[in-house]
Parts: sequence; structure tokens; C-alpha cells
Amino acid sequence: MNHLDPDAIITRLGLGPLPVEGGLFVQTWRSDPGGAPAGTATYAALTDDPDSFSAMHRLPVDEIWHFYLGDPVDLLLLHPDGTHSTPRLGQDVLGGQHVQFVVPAGYWFGASLAPGGRFALFGNTLAPGFHSGLYEGGERAELTAGWPDAAERITALTRPGGELAMPPGL
Repeated sequence: MNHLDPDAIITRLGLGPLPVEGGLFVQTWRSDPGGAPAGTATYAALTDDPDSFSAMHRLPVDEIWHFYLGDPVDLLLLHPDGTHSTPRLGQDVLGGQHVQFVVPAGYWFGASLAPGGRFALFGNTLAPGFHSGLYEGGERAELTAGWPDAAERITALTRPGGELAMPPGL
């Protein structure tokens, strides 16, 4: 990844902070400007800043993640049956990494760079589209109680005392 210039990519794509969830993003497509669009797409990025992660949350619709470039991204999915999984987004398809991954509706999930990573660019697509009313942030104590085997990772993907609702208008 040494040939990538994260700052230049962030600037070129117009990425800015994503409230509540974290990381950087820009919405690249929204089917209509209304409150509940039929579909949306974004660019998103994570950096090696310690606070750059996608905080645990869930959505009532499937979310498709698309890996574009950079270092691998580790997802944490909390399954309704009390188990969890840790799929990795990245370019090493033959090594088991995903260039596209669907997070099922209703699953708690979050993401961060894989250990040692500096930067990743990915995208997210939703249909029906994202609006702030869909986002439900995860509370650390509640999630660790429900998925104790994933407690360390849940703790790393939550912000103590952090906001759990997305601001209106996103």
C-alpha cells in the first residue's frame, strides 16, 4: 500500500467525517432527495487514526460492502443466535478475503482496519436507501452481555458514552 496517498484520495473524493458511526464518507448516489430513498451508495474510508472505525450498529435493510483499495478491513457481525463472525474485506480473494460482502438486515456489526493497516477505501450500497432513521447504534454493555465471546472486539468497536442515533438529514 506504500504507493497510495490516503490524504490525496480523501481530498479527491471529498470524504468527510461520518457522524456517530465514524470513519470518513461521501454519499455518491441517492435515488431521490426525499427522506426514504429507494437506494443510496457511498464511498467510505478508514485510516490508522485510533478513532477511525465503524461503530457497532444495525440497520433494518441489507448493506452491501464493496472493497476498493488499501489495507484489509475486518468486520464483526453479531448473529441473532448469539454467535459472531469476522469476515475480512480485501483484495486477496483466493486467500478468503471479500471484495463484496452483504451484511444481513438486523445484524449488529462494525468494522476497523485489520491490524497494522493504514488506510482502506470501500463503498456501501443500500436498497432501500440509507436515511438517518434507519441507523441504530450499539451500546457496549448490552452487546457484550449478549455476545460475551466477542466482548473484546465489541469494546474496540464502541465509543463509551457515544451518541447512538444518527443526526437527522443523512
